[in-house]
Amino acid sequence: MGRTALIVIDMINTYDHPDADRLIPSAESVVPAVSGLLRRARRRGVPVIYVNDNFGEWRSHHGELLDHALAGPHADLVKPLVPDDASLFVVKARHSIFFETPLGYLLGQQGIDRLVLCGQVTEQCVLYSSLDAHIRHLHVIVPRDAVAHIHADLADAALRMMERNMGARVCDSDELWNDAP
Repeated sequence: MGRTALIVIDMINTYDHPDADRLIPSAESVVPAVSGLLRRARRRGVPVIYVNDNFGEWRSHHGELLDHALAGPHADLVKPLVPDDASLFVVKARHSIFFETPLGYLLGQQGIDRLVLCGQVTEQCVLYSSLDAHIRHLHVIVPRDAVAHIHADLADAALRMMERNMGARVCDSDELWNDAP
């Protein structure tokens, strides 16, 4: 087994898109779990990689995406999850964290073969990313309380698919990097 990385998917977000009104309540509920994962991963020296949609802003980079989200009406969902200086950041344009991004290369260079996927949206980007990780022979862990959804029923089905069809470990976030015995 190689190294583990925490992958934060699409949490640097202005929530100015279709279905945002359905996503926001779920995002609010997962921010504490994602924040806890970030804190524990950083304390243990686990690499943290943000993979974030560019939201069609083809001239933007991660700093501009972050500044725009922090200036928006839902900055309270972003502030607890801000990347630190050690965090890595990959910008994506489609659902999967791997689709036409350098992430696969980055993971190989870092010797990472196990991904903890958190963020949003469970039934979309998290599901597709889990499948793409699986076909790349990467081990996947999905903390169910650290992934936000638009449709709860589809999110439940997506988690079951990741577990059954892709061999992902689905667990609670407090099972990861917890200092308790």
